[in-house]
Amino acid sequence: MSHATETYVRYTNGLEVKQANEDAIIDAIVESMLRVNRKVFDKHRHATRDAHAKCHGVLKGRLDVYDKLPEPLRQGVFATPATHPVVLRLSTAPGDLHSDRIPAPRGMALKLLDVPGPQLLPGRTATTQDFLLVNHPVIAFGHAAAYLKTQQLLEKHADDPDMVRKILAALAHGGSKALHLLGIENPTIDTLGAPNHHILGETFYSMAAIRYGDYVAKVCAAPLSDNVRALTGQPLRDDAGDSELRDLVVDFFRTQGGEYELRVQLCTDIEKMPIEDASVRWDEDASPYLPVAKLTIPPQEAYSPARRVFADDVLSFNPWQGIEAHRPLGSIMRARIRAYETSTRFRHEMNAQPRIEIDDLAQVPD
Repeated sequence: MSHATETYVRYTNGLEVKQANEDAIIDAIVESMLRVNRKVFDKHRHATRDAHAKCHGVLKGRLDVYDKLPEPLRQGVFATPATHPVVLRLSTAPGDLHSDRIPAPRGMALKLLDVPGPQLLPGRTATTQDFLLVNHPVIAFGHAAAYLKTQQLLEKHADDPDMVRKILAALAHGGSKALHLLGIENPTIDTLGAPNHHILGETFYSMAAIRYGDYVAKVCAAPLSDNVRALTGQPLRDDAGDSELRDLVVDFFRTQGGEYELRVQLCTDIEKMPIEDASVRWDEDASPYLPVAKLTIPPQEAYSPARRVFADDVLSFNPWQGIEAHRPLGSIMRARIRAYETSTRFRHEMNAQPRIEIDDLAQVPD
């Protein structure tokens, strides 16, 4: 594989193009999400995340950046061989707690520690880098305007669990039915599927683009060790319980560890690999995902009471919590600045919990 730098798009400030009425659209998204947040709070008398509310395990591990990477891959966190402590949270996408028998996109949120470099958010002094990944290579609502339509549909049916279940199932299977109802057509999305499989066998993607130092990329985490690769495509059992995914994660890591590989897909054509529409899948024949680091997770207790409370109520994961070299790109990412901040503030205030950004894995309870 050649890594001739001239084939890769160079990052510049001018790559992003703000959408028409984008600020007003983001205002409407945030207001709708907060209204749904309040409804979910009233239901549970406890504040959850506006997305990825249901946690299935919180794990501590380490990320080893590979040595001798070619120059285009040697960027940002991955610029030099290094080992970073990591805390990760496994989840499903809805902003409410649904049975695991209902298919829903899975999430893997990573927080890397001891990451040097200028932070994105003003006044932030932490040395962490978050990567938020989902088991789809694209996001069904790939720009802020589509995001608003989907959010409005979910809010409209927030009190109708059966309709929410249908919308979530449609999104889990590529989003075609729900998006067609919204007047959004995308044949690429129609080809995607998401059956209800074991969460540890999934490959998780950033879906939207990020700055990758001097370049632009998408990121994924793929099963690497034989034991997690063996779980890929393994369906949940017919009589799965409401917390089946949590039980699978806890049972697995109680006796064994697992490895995943972080890979990046560099942008080679800004027209065919747009950053302003995250619903477009980047062609892996034109630019395959290339390995940059290994994530190692040792055996541990993945869902103790203390760890659950710390991860659900105290910790926050946000694609904007990180360094300038990995700036999130595109309107869907710009919408997340206010969306994540608003959701986090509501959750911490309503649960009366401190908002802590860790600098040592020992702060995560066992």
